[in-house]
Amino acid sequence: MMNKTMYSVITCALLLTANTAQAQDYQLKVSEAQQPMDKGKYEPTWESLRQYETPEWFRNAKFGIWAHWGPQCVEGSGDWMAREMYMEGTAKYNHHRKHYGHQSEFGFKDVLPLFKAENWNPEKLVRFYKDIGAEYFFALGNHHDNFDLWDSQYQEWNSMNIGPKRDILGEWAAAAQKAGLPFGISFHADHAWMWYEPSRRFDLKGDMRGVKYDGWLTKEDGYKPNADGTEKWWKGLDPQNLYAQNHDMSSKMWDNGGIHSQWGWAGGAIMPTEEYVTNFYNRTLDAINRYSPDLIYFDVTVLPFYPISDAGMKITAHMYNHHLKTRTATRIKNGNNPDPGVVFGKILSDNQKEALVWDVERGAPNKIMERPWQCCNCLGDWHYNTSTYEHGRYKSAATVVKLLVDIVSKNGNMLLSVPLRADGTFDEKEEAILKEFGAWMKVNKESIVGTRPWRTFGEGPIADSDIAINAQGFNDGQYTKAGADEIRFTSKGNVIYATALAWPDNMTVNIRSLATEKIKSIELLGYGKVKFTQTNDKLTVPLPKKVNTIAPVLKIR
Repeated sequence: MMNKTMYSVITCALLLTANTAQAQDYQLKVSEAQQPMDKGKYEPTWESLRQYETPEWFRNAKFGIWAHWGPQCVEGSGDWMAREMYMEGTAKYNHHRKHYGHQSEFGFKDVLPLFKAENWNPEKLVRFYKDIGAEYFFALGNHHDNFDLWDSQYQEWNSMNIGPKRDILGEWAAAAQKAGLPFGISFHADHAWMWYEPSRRFDLKGDMRGVKYDGWLTKEDGYKPNADGTEKWWKGLDPQNLYAQNHDMSSKMWDNGGIHSQWGWAGGAIMPTEEYVTNFYNRTLDAINRYSPDLIYFDVTVLPFYPISDAGMKITAHMYNHHLKTRTATRIKNGNNPDPGVVFGKILSDNQKEALVWDVERGAPNKIMERPWQCCNCLGDWHYNTSTYEHGRYKSAATVVKLLVDIVSKNGNMLLSVPLRADGTFDEKEEAILKEFGAWMKVNKESIVGTRPWRTFGEGPIADSDIAINAQGFNDGQYTKAGADEIRFTSKGNVIYATALAWPDNMTVNIRSLATEKIKSIELLGYGKVKFTQTNDKLTVPLPKKVNTIAPVLKIR
């Protein structure tokens, strides 16, 4: 995942290009020789993709859980460790060198065999996620570390060859199918091209000054014995198929934050090759064809390699056409209506939001959106972080509820990442948070799932504020401050649900927006009918008692 400065320097010119580029303008065109794109209703043009209609099952689902989990969880130092372990002087660099050795001798390739997933039980996990309220489930297909978590035929560095020796995606997909949950896959490996550039640095000071890191290694180096005469464990594998650094470096490769200004393939980024782009395209279609996901997520601006390549457009058209032809759990949930599935993109223009579902990372717009959208967020760090556990930095169950209710009131869904340790388990602090959240959902789920926005999303100091999105999101901190004076609304038929985002100290909820509505009855979910009064300026509802630990929901007829 990205930090909040990731896209902030993407220029208006790039976005204009993204809106107007046509197939003939792409600098890099992928080859379909190995993985032909499924033909059908959708073609890889914006005009064709704008036929897209978001499936009703997704609009109804509202809440999903994501296992953003892979080999970067081994060291427990958090997200982007496979990049930052090569940044001299950073916490992740220091942690790696202290516990595993110098980056010239023990690089990220050597971390991969330590990813064992020895206690991972996907069926048990997905069943638990469903029990606490998840309506869809996402798994990580690959991250920027370029390691495929399935039996990939186009990437030898994968979870069947190395580490768990298991088809992670296949087992996740089977577990989701058994639980009756739509299944999603996230793909992030397109940016390994730039992301791994620090692996070709070297120390600038200290006892290993000038010694190159292992991003320089080639397949031939695997046949040279170690210093002690033993064979290298990776003999026969090509490190460049992992690190992807057989190219000139981008202009800011020694600038730790420089990648953010180059994320949209501008600002001095070295352009990828057709071979590299086609490899990502092949891998993604391979996973789509094998596991028939109902949703796919890209951690990019718009689509992978857009606007320099047609790869992302072709993957999207293939996904929609493939899903229309494939009977999945969602086809049943969609009433057997035509269902192209869901593809997410970030930082989209209004036209692009007609072709894709807009994803906002760690944030939300402060208004009702006409089209369904999604916020992706995380209980802690994106990859498991021991420091987050030790210092109690997880989001509380109350915070998760605040964010979820706010998002749903604005026509959005929330995808919550639950960090797993390398062994495939979450810790006891996460478990307690999830169980408390699940207890709230068990009683109040009807105010979330299957609802639609009311005429206004909410009221209160935050609702009345102008809260801007930072780059691709990153304004969720504003919403976590919400108290009992923040009310959010959803609706279902002739019912309005009003949720105060905390229990009021005086146990009374006042709602301005319902002052003049004709109300037949009000029920406190988890309790029953309650009394109320209306004046010209507000609806007042005294609450008889706290029925959960987080927030009251009023069901208003």
